[in-house]
Amino acid sequence: MAGMNDGSVLPIEAGLAFLLTPVGSQRISTAEDLSEEQRLFLETAQQFMEKEVISRNEAIEHLDYGLLKSLMRSAGDVGLLAVDIPEKYGGLGLDKTTSALVSEAVSVQGSFAVTFGAHVGIGTLPIVIFGTEDQKTRYLPSLATGEKIAAYCLSEPGSGSDAMGAKTTARRDGDAFVLTGVKQWISNAAIADVFIVFAQIDGRLFSAFIVERDWAGVSIGKEESKLGLKGSSTCQLILEDVRVPIANLLGDPGRGSVIAFNILNVGRYKLGVSAGGAAKRALTHATQYAAERKQFQTPIIQFPAIREKLARIATFIFANESMGWRLCGALDARISGLDRSGDDYSRLSAEILKDYTIECSMLKVFASEGVWQALDEALQIHGGYGYTREYPIEQPLRDSRVNRIFEGTNEINRLLVPGTLFKRVLQGKLNLMPVMASVEAEIATGQPACPPDDVDDLVLEKFMIEQAKKAFIYTSGAAAQKHMADLDQQQEILLRLSDMLMYIWAADSTITRVQQYSERFGREKTGSRRAVVRVVATEAYRFVCESARDLACHLAANPEKMIAGIGRLCPYVASDIIAARRQVAEHVAAAGRYPY
Repeated sequence: MAGMNDGSVLPIEAGLAFLLTPVGSQRISTAEDLSEEQRLFLETAQQFMEKEVISRNEAIEHLDYGLLKSLMRSAGDVGLLAVDIPEKYGGLGLDKTTSALVSEAVSVQGSFAVTFGAHVGIGTLPIVIFGTEDQKTRYLPSLATGEKIAAYCLSEPGSGSDAMGAKTTARRDGDAFVLTGVKQWISNAAIADVFIVFAQIDGRLFSAFIVERDWAGVSIGKEESKLGLKGSSTCQLILEDVRVPIANLLGDPGRGSVIAFNILNVGRYKLGVSAGGAAKRALTHATQYAAERKQFQTPIIQFPAIREKLARIATFIFANESMGWRLCGALDARISGLDRSGDDYSRLSAEILKDYTIECSMLKVFASEGVWQALDEALQIHGGYGYTREYPIEQPLRDSRVNRIFEGTNEINRLLVPGTLFKRVLQGKLNLMPVMASVEAEIATGQPACPPDDVDDLVLEKFMIEQAKKAFIYTSGAAAQKHMADLDQQQEILLRLSDMLMYIWAADSTITRVQQYSERFGREKTGSRRAVVRVVATEAYRFVCESARDLACHLAANPEKMIAGIGRLCPYVASDIIAARRQVAEHVAAAGRYPY
């Protein structure tokens, strides 16, 4: 989203910039900045889903291969499969924000969303980004229309998170590579025509290949019996001495990890954004049910316990949107500076995405766990009826569970966050040292930070998150100092640091979004958005401060001293989040859906 709908241009925000700059000091992209063209494309996708997909839910859930293929062709007819493919190869070549908007719209039917996402994302983008001119010309036009379906084949029976431990082999034989092995958990396997397959050349060069379904030696295993996503195909891909022409080697030999991890970053931020679509639909169902359902002669939407659940769902959606559109906007702002007509445009775009690896992982974790909690609360509001197939909550709840495993497990993504951060510090790409020195100097004064008396204009929320950033940096420094040589093995510490940074980013993004909304539309129209900010910022602040104290007990030679230092950074802040949630719930109840 390089430009906003008011014609102004967004500044470029680098990856992790939020950690080193004051809250609200950088203008970010928000849901309110969507252009008319982007909104129209979103409406097209939403209309397609309601008319073509949701109406066929039962048939889809019985895994009708013919129907899935037909729906994909229909999606291709209205341009939904072509968003990320350059115009030169039959695509539309649109921005990352539009692509993510389509993913959000499609997410309301989980099985089709997986079929769609595996095709347009991890199945097609390796060719878009890393393919040769010949490969792009041969494959992309038919992938853009849905004439052919793509799949991505990385995992194996013995290697899930350890992708580099793949056992599938590729050996050179004249003008071809011969591939042998088994790939596991392959979405779209039974309907795909084109497979992106990762294998070890000579057992040591992890590489990627484009494999076609009808080649000799290619076969598909039986369908997995899954907890959810019953209408999507998930099988093994079996390769028995499959001859793959040299022209179908994707990228350079031994560069498969570059392809795999770049594509996973795309999948992570798209999953993060799309989770909001499922949560919004669940909130609509829960709100409408609560308004109609009576207990003790009273609609249950009048009960504070039910209202709090609605507020929690809406708050998650707002924060998730704030993070997602901020990230997409930053990507679009950076990519807009590239020459779209250049042969290396897609590769350079992928290079830019690497700068936001941490944000991609945090968004994926935040969204996948948040949407699960949102759906769980929506089911609880439905009571016993929510547990039955008669009501539209149990299916998306089952479907959403795999999000914490897709695109790298949440544990892997959490470990990646601080690992990447520390690596950037050591490489001199992230200058945390002056900030760390400033934090230590603040602690050394012995004076506790003082919460502001002024609670208007988000001053209190900004104070909390600025102090949370300091607590995170202080604790990260202590972790690095104690475990300099083996920090990558201290997984419990890294996981907690990752969550601290994730909640800081969520709050920073939410505060900045509402600040910009207020500046643009006027404070009087900001309404319960300020209540959302109060909840998100307070919860983030309390989590970060408590986590810092917990880690101090392990990291410090003198825990009491370190805890006292954290106390100076993180004084208790009186923040009435019960009243704030009540205000959000009132807005949700009045709208009958997600109201922002």
